[in-house]
Order: sequence, then structure tokens, then C-alpha cells
Amino acid sequence: MPTVAVNGVNLYYEEVGDGPPILFLHEFAGDYRSWETQMREFGQRYRAVTISYRGYPGSSVPKNADAYSHDILIEDIRGLIDTLDIEKVHLCGCSVGANAAIAFSVKYPERCLSVTAVGVGHGSVKGKEREEFLKAFASRAQALLDGGMEAVVEKQSNGVSRLPMKSKNPRCHEEYWQRFLEHAPEGSAYTAIGIPPKRPNFYDIEDELKQVQVPVLIMLGDQDEHCIEGSWFLKKTMPRAGLMSFPMGGHVLNLEDPDLFNGAFSEFLALVEAGKWQKPS
Repeated sequence: MPTVAVNGVNLYYEEVGDGPPILFLHEFAGDYRSWETQMREFGQRYRAVTISYRGYPGSSVPKNADAYSHDILIEDIRGLIDTLDIEKVHLCGCSVGANAAIAFSVKYPERCLSVTAVGVGHGSVKGKEREEFLKAFASRAQALLDGGMEAVVEKQSNGVSRLPMKSKNPRCHEEYWQRFLEHAPEGSAYTAIGIPPKRPNFYDIEDELKQVQVPVLIMLGDQDEHCIEGSWFLKKTMPRAGLMSFPMGGHVLNLEDPDLFNGAFSEFLALVEAGKWQKPS
């Protein structure tokens, strides 16, 4: 199993192909396998890389909650591309991975060829909704520690933003959640505690987001209610951010409708490489 030693842990990764590098970053319920369809498609023309974060299958699972945080995830990504000798990369992330990709572009814009953010912005809200977001992740973490992956899989897999995959691609939905049950409860719990609640609310880093000149494609499922506000905020704030809405789409768009996703992502990469991803002015 290929791993790289980064920041005191071993991170599992897979790669295929030659060409400009793409790094795929999974969501909370996923792992390196979430991007298999894209690895097969884009590995034909790019150097495609997929990883599991610390705490996820194939990678080290630290038993200490302090070993997991938003900032640590960003540095794990940097350490990975450094070790793989990647100077600049197309980042493509879903949910946790999407928010990490945006944050990475803020901190290390010189390392980014582009960012594609799928299901991004959960938690970038104010007031009561922000409080509910924090409580939800704390509750999920405790349930994982008390009862393991089985304690949360039913609720997690049948949330409103998950049902489009169940409807459109039921075989993929079943496989996805069977893989979820293979995850280490500690890794998922400490991720839930350390990453989403501690990453910046986009409203709090508006000035930093306005400075990022990296090309950004935001992909939003119109049934993914938790991500609508944050996605639109990014679209309005980042100078080179465009937004694509998937009708009747949920949270994991690359698995729900891989043909539509792959076509949109491929077109975005072509426009970026041609220097034509600019907002009208």
C-alpha cells in the first residue's frame, strides 16, 4: 500500500497517469475510493492522485483528538504534494475536501493551478444556524465514540442531501455506505470534532478570499441546503469563482451523476489551461 510520511502520520494515496497533477480530496463520509470514477477518467490525461486523510482507511489513525484539526489537514495536503514533488496542482474536493481546498488556496495560492469545490460551505452561516452546525458535529462525534460507525450510518445515509445519490445511483449509494462502515470510529469522531467546527467561517475571512486569484469552480447540488449560502458567498467574493448548480443534486455530485460531473470538470480544466476562466468585466 503506497503511503507517504507527513507530519507524523502515514497518508495512503493512489496515483495514475501523466500530465498536469490533480489531487482529489474526499468528504467526511468518504475516503480515497470516493474518486475512483474520476481517477479512471482523468488519469488518461492527467497525473491523478487520490488520498485518505489521517484517520481514514489506509492512513494512520491517531488516537489523540489533538492530532486532528483544520490547520493540520491543510499542512497534510501541503506535505503530501511536497513529498510527491508536485509544485502546482489542480485541487478537486468534496465537502470537507472542498473547504480544505478553498483554505489551501488562501494560504498557498502559489501552489494551486485551480480549485474545484463540490458541496462547499457547510457551516459558513451566522447566528442560530452556526450554533446548530456546531452542535450537530459534536453530537455526531460522541455517537461515533459511543457506538461506532453503525451508530450514525442510518441517519447519515438518509439525510436530505444524501437522497439524490440513493435515487439516481442506488448501487453506488449502497456501496458508499458499506465502505463508510469500514472507517475507524476514532478517526471519524476526531475529524468531526477537529475539522468542520474549527475551519474558518467564510464570513470571517472575506478579505482573504477577495485576494485569491486562483481559478475556482463551485459545484452545488440544489438539494444540498446546508451548502447553498456558503457556496453563493464564495461565488460573490472570490475574484475568479464561478458556480454551477446541479438540478435535483445532492452532496456528492461526482458519484450521483459522474458523467455530468466529469464533463463539467473537464471543461473547467480546459478553460483554465487556455487562460479563459475569467469573470466578465
